[in-house]
Amino acid sequence: MLELNRQTQPAAQRHLTTSIAHSDTEIMEAQRLRYKVFAEEMGANLPSAKEGIDRDIFDKYCEHLLVRESIENKVVGTYRILSPDQAEKIGGYYSQTEFDMTRLLHLSDRMVEVGRSCVHWDYRDGATITQLWSGLAQYMQQHRHEYLIGCASISMADGGHVAASIYRKLHRLYSAPAEYSVFPRCPLPLDALNQYLDAPIPPLLKGYLRLGAYMRRTGLGSGIQHRRSVHPVADVAHEQPLCQTLSQNVTFRVI
Repeated sequence: MLELNRQTQPAAQRHLTTSIAHSDTEIMEAQRLRYKVFAEEMGANLPSAKEGIDRDIFDKYCEHLLVRESIENKVVGTYRILSPDQAEKIGGYYSQTEFDMTRLLHLSDRMVEVGRSCVHWDYRDGATITQLWSGLAQYMQQHRHEYLIGCASISMADGGHVAASIYRKLHRLYSAPAEYSVFPRCPLPLDALNQYLDAPIPPLLKGYLRLGAYMRRTGLGSGIQHRRSVHPVADVAHEQPLCQTLSQNVTFRVI
């Protein structure tokens, strides 16, 4: 069990702990938070919206990383983690529903997928993000996994112009090498959109890129309705020390 206790100061000495969910009740807490962020805040059209949660067929195969605050004992941050063994059981990764990942499948026995990352709007500070990434770093170290993949979402509320502009801004600097390229199953029509807006990069995507992540080479893929996905890929075995900023005892790199 991961248990990363850390004192945080911005709000009345808030105390945050990080752990893996061990019950259906804890998993549902994560799903409710995901609903609040993805549906209520970002406007995603979720199949499970009537239940007030975000849930899909991958959830029961995943481990759910939770950040909990001590005052109200509520979940304020979460990551969903799909291990290689569990991906084999369900027949693949969630990312494969959005991208052709043929060029990555030779890594699948060492490759972990993370997703559904979100933080409650009242807790979007460095402390909460650090808790999540520290927990993820410890998970990768404890289970000796080497590669990290996942989808990062961009809002489509404006019809896709912001997403196209962010992609144009980033892809030349952060595109993956050819051997790590993936291809969207439902590409965003970039040529039909304004790609020259001064659009801010979403914090999660910005964080991945600062840690050294690569994004896919061409276009964006479709995700939950009203969002588009880019596909950061991470090699956690070699070169750049990803987790020097996350956990002083762990080193791996993002690709």
